[in-house]
Parts: sequence; structure tokens; C-alpha cells
Amino acid sequence: MNKDQVSGKFDQASGKVKEKVGEAVGNQNLANKGLAEQVKGAAKETWGNAKEVAKDNTDANRREAEAKANDTREHVSNKVQDMKERVNENIDRHSKPA
Repeated sequence: MNKDQVSGKFDQASGKVKEKVGEAVGNQNLANKGLAEQVKGAAKETWGNAKEVAKDNTDANRREAEAKANDTREHVSNKVQDMKERVNENIDRHSKPA
């Protein structure tokens, strides 16, 4: 959970309290401010949710790229080893007296 999600939830709860208090005491201005704070909090929380998803996707993409890079290095390393062995076999075959 990131700071925008936490802050958004707090703003929504605080706004709900203000709205209910305003309604209870007949203060429409306070009730309206409470509602506005809830809207602000919901937007903040939604922004935080979007940031969290983007971060998770970025992390997953990085891990996938690292795995592909590791696989590619392994493949190239194996090919180099195979070629070295073949060249050495040819050298051995051609360097033995007939």
C-alpha cells in the first residue's frame, strides 16, 4: 500500500465524519465539505491504486527481462563451449601422425 492509497482512505473516512456531523447539526456547509473531502480521497486512493499496478507490472517486466537475459547468456555460453570442443576435436584429429 502506498502513501496515496493511505491518504485517500484517510480523507474518505474524515470526509464521511464531517458529512455526518454536518448533517446532524444542520450545517450544510460542513456536510458539503465532508462530501468534497470524500471525493478527493477516492480520487487519491484510485491514483494510488493505479501507481501500485504500474509498479507491479514494471517489477514483473523487469524480472521477465532478467530471466530472458539469463537464458540468452546460458545459450551463448553453451554454444561457445560446443564450438570450442569441436575445434579442439578437429585439431586433435589433424595433429595425430598418420
